[in-house]
Amino acid sequence: MRKILVPGEQVIVTTRPQARKLTGAALAFVLAPALGAYASAWIIRGGAARLAPALGRQWMPWLVTACVLAVAAVWLGYCLPRLLRWQGTRYTLTSQRIVARYGLLNRRDQQVNLASVRNLTVHESFLQRLVRSGNISLETGYQGVVTFRDVPEVARFRDFILDAIGELPDESGAQPGGATYYPAGVFPEDMREGGRDDR
Repeated sequence: MRKILVPGEQVIVTTRPQARKLTGAALAFVLAPALGAYASAWIIRGGAARLAPALGRQWMPWLVTACVLAVAAVWLGYCLPRLLRWQGTRYTLTSQRIVARYGLLNRRDQQVNLASVRNLTVHESFLQRLVRSGNISLETGYQGVVTFRDVPEVARFRDFILDAIGELPDESGAQPGGATYYPAGVFPEDMREGGRDDR
């Protein structure tokens, strides 16, 4: 993120979505090998042969291998993609914008300039309130509504956004410290060399 900052822009905070999104993947990561081990033990003790007599002892290694492959499929097909999706998502608040990055290999960026924010809304479900996360929706003039989901410590993140918006220079050019910023060559007429010509 630091490589794409514009001059004068500073990173305020960088975070990832709340890890509660990994709850299902964590449960599957633990339960899949437990169930696979239970099924393998049941097969080795002859449970499969009693249930289906056609499955004799010669099928036992294949059935145990199928259990191991099923566990690997759950890990690689369900748990790993969700972990990588969470790992590849970052929310970065700078002094001028909010940048959301999604993905590790196929990257997608979403940016909102703080100067264009007209309204900020925080939505929290019951589960989100338990872990102090929430969705932040920013209403802008040209992008409509942009929502950042499952932001951790959502109240603090909202306060950071409001503080950053408050520190932005206003449209007249006044800076937070009382100084005034004028783009190159755009001074008010009475401040140019020689002053105002009242002839």
